[in-house]
Amino acid sequence: MKHLGWHTWLSLFLTIAPLIGEFASLPTSNTPLARDERLVAHEWGTFTSIAGRNGAELDWRPLDGASDLPKFVYDFSNKTEGLRGPFEGGKGYIRAKIRMETPVIYFYTDRETDVSVSVGFPQGRITEWYPQAKELRWQFSQGIDWGRFKVMPGAQVTLPHDGSKSHYYPAREVDAAPVRVCAEGKPAEYEKFLFYRGVGDFALPLKAQLNDGVIELQNTGLPLTGKLFVFAKRGDKVGYLTLNGLLKEATVQRPALNRALEELLPELEQTLMAQGLYEKEARAMLNTWRDSWFEEGLRVLYVLPRPLTNLVLPLRIDPAPRELVRVLVGRTELITPEMEQEMRRLVQLTLSPNAPTQQAARQQITRRGRFAEAILRQMLDTETDERLRTAMFRLLGQDGE
Repeated sequence: MKHLGWHTWLSLFLTIAPLIGEFASLPTSNTPLARDERLVAHEWGTFTSIAGRNGAELDWRPLDGASDLPKFVYDFSNKTEGLRGPFEGGKGYIRAKIRMETPVIYFYTDRETDVSVSVGFPQGRITEWYPQAKELRWQFSQGIDWGRFKVMPGAQVTLPHDGSKSHYYPAREVDAAPVRVCAEGKPAEYEKFLFYRGVGDFALPLKAQLNDGVIELQNTGLPLTGKLFVFAKRGDKVGYLTLNGLLKEATVQRPALNRALEELLPELEQTLMAQGLYEKEARAMLNTWRDSWFEEGLRVLYVLPRPLTNLVLPLRIDPAPRELVRVLVGRTELITPEMEQEMRRLVQLTLSPNAPTQQAARQQITRRGRFAEAILRQMLDTETDERLRTAMFRLLGQDGE
């Protein structure tokens, strides 16, 4: 798939902006929509990327590792083509720049209502979803279409649960109406939202570079008007700082690890509510991503400009809601010198003549999760020790350059 830079995206957006309509949402069809004054739709989700040394997004395998979703959630494991062509070995082998994580769409109304929803993803692929969709578009018009379903305010329904502690479930802790989706050949499925995930190959508007303890931030697109949060965690110590928007560039010191997470959460919640989410929705988003957003590492969190969300994920809801809120949070991970130092130490241990030592080192590398590969690939850019380079390629499943 050809990578489109932000300036190309912006040019495209400016060309089609007059067609967007009053909801600032790009429809997947030119058919005019009826409007339902009683219907409200709210959406939230996350775009996760890993910044390289130059601030640009690195390629990585965001679907590598065990799934964090309940077993009843659908995925594309029956597909035979990856983001950039055929792949073997399952979804863990797909390489991409962006992981689109847990967008959920809530609906509010005071009466039972038939609604249809489709989401386009022209620079990506949908990889997981629930309830079952009418159509998963995989080739030329990528996206997902749930067809027509019922929004059922006040309905007492049983929602699926597989007994796991997945962070999928906190997204239900809202006042949204349940939805009932009847896919062809399947029993009716109930949920508090429409859920989908995917991987993408586009540029986000924020570049972040770490140089000698200083973080250089550059906005390459539309103004970021909401708060930006620079968060750091090492061991049990936490630090963060905030910026009130970013028009072009800013330089900040790496946060000192002298704060408490309990201080940050109310600020984040207020930021999400300022973008239009209800209080319970903002809290559900934080509860969903608390373990991930605030895990060890260094990252920048910010709200994407609404026009970019509409361009990357054109959404069509029929009938058109009276109010549509879309809050997609950008999460940019920075690879720190400490991460590279620790990874180098572990790579050295994989060369130990002691088999248990080798195995323990590999297990620790695996525990770095989906970010381990990106760290190793960045280290290869500067590593000169051929024994270590060979070990890194081996860990990456490659024979060499």
